[in-house]
Amino acid sequence: MAERTTGLRFSKMQGAGNDFVVLDLRDGIAPPSPELSRTLADRHFGVGCDQILTIEPPRSEQAIASYRIWNADGSNAQQCGNGARCIAAWLVRDGAIHGDSFTLDSPTGTHVVTRLPGDRYAIAMGVPQFAPQAVPLLGYHDAQDEYALDIDGGAVHFGAASMGNPHALVEVNDIATAPVEVLGPALQADAAFPQSVNVGFAEIDARDRIRLRVYERGAGETLACGSGACAAAAILMRRGRVDREITVSLPGGDLQIAWPEDGASIVMAGPAAFVFEGEFIA
Repeated sequence: MAERTTGLRFSKMQGAGNDFVVLDLRDGIAPPSPELSRTLADRHFGVGCDQILTIEPPRSEQAIASYRIWNADGSNAQQCGNGARCIAAWLVRDGAIHGDSFTLDSPTGTHVVTRLPGDRYAIAMGVPQFAPQAVPLLGYHDAQDEYALDIDGGAVHFGAASMGNPHALVEVNDIATAPVEVLGPALQADAAFPQSVNVGFAEIDARDRIRLRVYERGAGETLACGSGACAAAAILMRRGRVDREITVSLPGGDLQIAWPEDGASIVMAGPAAFVFEGEFIA
């Protein structure tokens, strides 16, 4: 790959408050090292973001481009719904997209994107997977509506699903007082999740609306998590707790999630916005 001889050009973007540093690597520039990812993500000494997104050449014949995701701690992530919308918006602005429907390759698959009015995008995120082996979640053979783990001497009940990345969901009565900073890292560290896990906390407002906070792998609590919103919606829909089309209200904004039936791809719609452009000099 080509060596970087000048500053690293980037776009700062956000989707429902989930913020990203976007790098265009389609010309063969090497992806960021874990050290550079941590520096870019640092909110005091770098640019500041939840994740770094890299735009790269497509891997499938039908796709316009592919993207990869690097967490603030330098680790890789398999999926990021808010990031996918930002990649789509970046490519539209760049002139790489013509028309309102196109395809992107993520680390976990291929996704159809639909451009909506008002700088919004809908992403087909794939079919949620509930088998414990798919999450992965150890200690269980068959999928269950609810699992339980002993955390610090108390039973924690949760649902689990994979959106290409692992998610656990805890239902709470009051999202404002949910023990996000305690149970989030505790579940992530539990041996039942060998690849760690993104931990969501959901309060059901109505059949068509929930409130959600997410403690993400490699980033901590973020203002929004697109794959987490999809996983939370799918778990609650499968339980019959909410309708098949709902609004997920996150601290950074609202996402619309639709899952018409169990075997269908779940679709997430929401905003994508540019914040600023810059050049990072290491």
